[in-house]
Amino acid sequence: MARVTIAAIAREAGVSVPTVSRVLNGRADVAPQTRELVENLLKEHGYRRRASRQQTGKAALVDLVFNDLDSPWAVELIRGVEDVMHAAGVGTVVSAVHRRSTATRQWLQNLYARQSDGVIFVTSDLNTPVYAELQRLNIPVVVIDPAGGAPMDIPTIGATNWAGGLSATQHLTALGHRRIGFIAGPKNLICSRARLDGYRTGLETVDESLIRQGDFLYESGFAGGRSLLDLPDPPTAIFASSDTMALGVYEAARHRGLRVPDDLSVIGFDDLPEARWASPPLTTVRQPLAEMGGLAARTALRMAQGDDIETPRVELATELVVRDSTAPPRTPAQVS
Repeated sequence: MARVTIAAIAREAGVSVPTVSRVLNGRADVAPQTRELVENLLKEHGYRRRASRQQTGKAALVDLVFNDLDSPWAVELIRGVEDVMHAAGVGTVVSAVHRRSTATRQWLQNLYARQSDGVIFVTSDLNTPVYAELQRLNIPVVVIDPAGGAPMDIPTIGATNWAGGLSATQHLTALGHRRIGFIAGPKNLICSRARLDGYRTGLETVDESLIRQGDFLYESGFAGGRSLLDLPDPPTAIFASSDTMALGVYEAARHRGLRVPDDLSVIGFDDLPEARWASPPLTTVRQPLAEMGGLAARTALRMAQGDDIETPRVELATELVVRDSTAPPRTPAQVS
């Protein structure tokens, strides 16, 4: 016989999943007749609740929630989270809500049903209704790379994006580049804005015509690179704020008959495995994605056990990784 779920109990009782959850948690904010109905159905179906973290002293299940799963860096974050969770004997549920309210509501209903002990959001602005509901259910929340200003009581994990953007730009200027194009990530993400600010800081003067908007994905890197290379006075180097966009720039250069790094230097951000496999291997800024995922996982587990988090805002260090895609710009004599 299949194990009955909270969602099934809620449907039969004609109430919401959160109402059944409140009954199971012994909450007082449920009408007596509703409580009696739900309790009778739970007994009738022989519902057995998974041991909670209050009963076992440890978490058993944590949700990892992305807006989308269409980027290689998501795999690195998942790897970091899963390594920690597996070692702790905790299950991980990976979800993508695709920035749709209907998908978010469905995820919340599933969260109630599986009784997760914590949630890790990735690049989320954590809208107020969702956060309020998680607070009401007393479910710990951690955010990796928040999209906006997360509430002060939510721990956030990020990287030193401004410093990374600065180091990439300074690497190019040290090679002699002065016309350096930049392809930005999504405007709503703090990490994107920080990388752009680092790029601006590393230049003596900023030429706004050399900045293109992207979304961290390959197609926007290709489009941004093609647009920059079509300028009457194109850049001699392009800094793309993700490795995936940098590989799109590679393709734009190839379409123009340009060689990397002989004709165009390219630098990325993330240090995904693809950066090492590219031809030529990509110079990039290493963002410790797996470590960020691991730290978020350890933080969520500590919160699930009732521990206080001493440092709610953590940024892990980025590192410039120099490979073969950057070189000094060609001199006029070399060009001719």
